[in-house]
Amino acid sequence: MRVGLLTREYPPDVYGGAGVHVEFLARELRGLVDLDVHCWGEGRTEGVQRHRSWSALDGANDALRTFSVDLSMAAALEDRELVHSHTWYANLAGHLAKLQYGVPHVMTAHSLEPLRPWKAEQLGGGYQLSGWAERTAIEAADAVIAVSGAMREDILGCYPTLDKAKVHVVHNGIDTTMYRPDPGTDVLERIGLDLGRPYVLFVGRITRQKGVPHLLRAVRDIDPAVQVVLCAGAPDTPEIDKEFRDLFEELGRVRAGLHWIPQMLPRTDVIQLLTHAAVFVCPSVYEPLGIVNLEAMACGTPVVASRVGGIPEVVAHGETGLLVDTEGAFEANLTAALDSVLADPEAARTMGEAGRVRAVEEFGWDAVARRTARLYGEIVEQA
Repeated sequence: MRVGLLTREYPPDVYGGAGVHVEFLARELRGLVDLDVHCWGEGRTEGVQRHRSWSALDGANDALRTFSVDLSMAAALEDRELVHSHTWYANLAGHLAKLQYGVPHVMTAHSLEPLRPWKAEQLGGGYQLSGWAERTAIEAADAVIAVSGAMREDILGCYPTLDKAKVHVVHNGIDTTMYRPDPGTDVLERIGLDLGRPYVLFVGRITRQKGVPHLLRAVRDIDPAVQVVLCAGAPDTPEIDKEFRDLFEELGRVRAGLHWIPQMLPRTDVIQLLTHAAVFVCPSVYEPLGIVNLEAMACGTPVVASRVGGIPEVVAHGETGLLVDTEGAFEANLTAALDSVLADPEAARTMGEAGRVRAVEEFGWDAVARRTARLYGEIVEQA
């Protein structure tokens, strides 16, 4: 079967969970289908064609520039028997290919525009366009893949006219041969961490969705002996970048051992940081699944995370970490959960070990790819 996989992110330009998902899904799918990847960028390599926005739109709203990339992608899909798009950045390309060539369109929903109103801060009027593109594609798709059961409920809630039978749950995966405990400490030493003190670790983008401001306020009051490491970059807007910097500067005045790494680290460096963290924290206010929690678990690290979206399908409360409700005193509850894990290293070690087992047994990418390819076959047969 000839499949076109459509995405904004693809190596080496991966900055979020959707990009990680596509990277590993594509790797496993290549052994199951004839796969061409279409992504943002310039140039072409074996099995990967990159598309850039039209130069005439340089300086235009990001949503309009995205649509020009989608048109370029759609024009290159004539020989495909099925197209599979990821995120609103590529959904319109999949929808146009369905109309133009009469091929099935499968789309994976990693997030939903109606549930991300803060994107209006980033896109301005383009937020209306991104929502239109997502709605148009999702309501006409032959199949919609939700990355968690909670995400499936969100999809049906946001798009009630959608046929429930078309929405399938295929969880995100994790490469547990790559994400595994790394006993080395060279990365920690290079960053300047005190190897004799535990640290809390956050890895993610500086966005409203990831809850970074909540985290900066919550760690203010955790055990002062604990270091805080923030691998945080790619701010959505200048406004949230300034808010982050102001909060970070304020935090630095009241506690020591604060480390901010704004640049994207190599994956091997992140794995070592995950391995040695006393606890990984995910304070997201919206998260369809949260691959980064799986990555931490695969490295044998306990997780403290928000009880939102698909995170409870990954983090088993009291077994592989602790879940925190976002309602009410979210930041105070986050502080208490972090201190609870930090205060009992033996229980934390047990949770970390259980997390590794759960990641290996339930979230392997080979199984994700097989389920996805099986869905492709069912959709083509029905077409």
